[in-house]
Amino acid sequence: MDKFKQFSFNFLFKVSDQPVLFKDLLEANVLFNEGMMIDCSKLNYKIKNLNCYCYYGILCILILFPLLLTTHYFFTLLDFHISIISAVFITSCIFIGFDLFKIYIRKIITKKLIKKAWSNHFPCFSYEKYSKIIENIYKQALKEQISQNSLRKYIIERIV
Repeated sequence: MDKFKQFSFNFLFKVSDQPVLFKDLLEANVLFNEGMMIDCSKLNYKIKNLNCYCYYGILCILILFPLLLTTHYFFTLLDFHISIISAVFITSCIFIGFDLFKIYIRKIITKKLIKKAWSNHFPCFSYEKYSKIIENIYKQALKEQISQNSLRKYIIERIV
């Protein structure tokens, strides 16, 4: 299963080898904790759109084709209007589902990359325990207008 997940992520995303900057990690952490979408460039990745369409198309075929085979016969026996209405409904669900699919995979890769960058910048502090604490400290640092040069020192002092 891990190999499949890794293949999927490599197929859907291009992740840069460059490390995530400290300030970008803090901003991404705040936005992620608030449930907002993070700009891909802050975490150094991009979505391969064509591959996304292919992956989602295969996913839809695997799920919908067996469903289509089982329901098509019954709908044609009842009334062809029901078949037409259900085709329109399923088509709209596919297009809406693609947007939901992209949001879902972006959330997964965002969390994965934040945790990876977290282990780089905060190796002694676990993400699960300290993400909210550092979020509050970072917000306080923004209010106090702490310079970017002394931001790391300010946050480490507040944690300890």
